[in-house]
Amino acid sequence: MVPETARQRGIALFNAREFYECHEVLEDIWRPTQGEDRFFLQALIHLAVGFYHHQQGNQTGAEKQLRKGLRKLAGYLPGFQGVDTAKLYREAQAALETVLSGGRIENFPVL
Repeated sequence: MVPETARQRGIALFNAREFYECHEVLEDIWRPTQGEDRFFLQALIHLAVGFYHHQQGNQTGAEKQLRKGLRKLAGYLPGFQGVDTAKLYREAQAALETVLSGGRIENFPVL
């Protein structure tokens, strides 16, 4: 099980659009984690990195990471560990479509 304070910090950073820092915090949790928690954390990390790339103007990196995150997140629908993964999946898919159309994401998902 993921330490709650670190997990809460990662979620708070994600929700604050601090995607680089979120990725750093979640990676520290992810490294020693095993089982289904590990794969779930990896999905969140991919999404955070994808959104960070988008913020930096790297659309190719954003697309690749968002696709990876969505693939992994699909196994955790409709909810996991208090996260509405169905909603997150829909919002991340919409964000990917915005990236693919060359647009700017205005409303990032919130965990």
